[in-house]
Amino acid sequence: MNEFDLHMHSCYSGDGQFTPEELIGIAKERGLKVIIAGAGGAAHLPGMVASLTTLPVIGVPVKSSNSIDGWDSVLSILQMPNGIPVATVALNASKNAGILAASIIGIMDCTVGDRLDAYKKNLEDEVIKKAGKLKDGGWENQFDH
Repeated sequence: MNEFDLHMHSCYSGDGQFTPEELIGIAKERGLKVIIAGAGGAAHLPGMVASLTTLPVIGVPVKSSNSIDGWDSVLSILQMPNGIPVATVALNASKNAGILAASIIGIMDCTVGDRLDAYKKNLEDEVIKKAGKLKDGGWENQFDH
């Protein structure tokens, strides 16, 4: 999120710090545009939050000690009923959740959109550079060095 100059406004651990209504109230007070909610196991938090707000909610399934290799989290977030959408990223993919949040905010904020464009251009440049290494040095090349 730092690459896009976006900052996390709140962190809710789901341990009873807030009721769901208080959490949504905090989001409204702080003017949040997107909510990222991570959850493991039965992964109810993203869906519960989405049911209480019209803000976009991005769910991050988390592999936890009580999960079925993380698949229970993925499916719990992914399979929300019609009318309660939750955007779902890959297991433990909080970075992708941040990039998706920046994409949503970038629609309204040109500065964030421009930073996201630069970020993606940089990714493209890295792929081209790695492809060149492969072409020049063969498949045994070490790409991440």
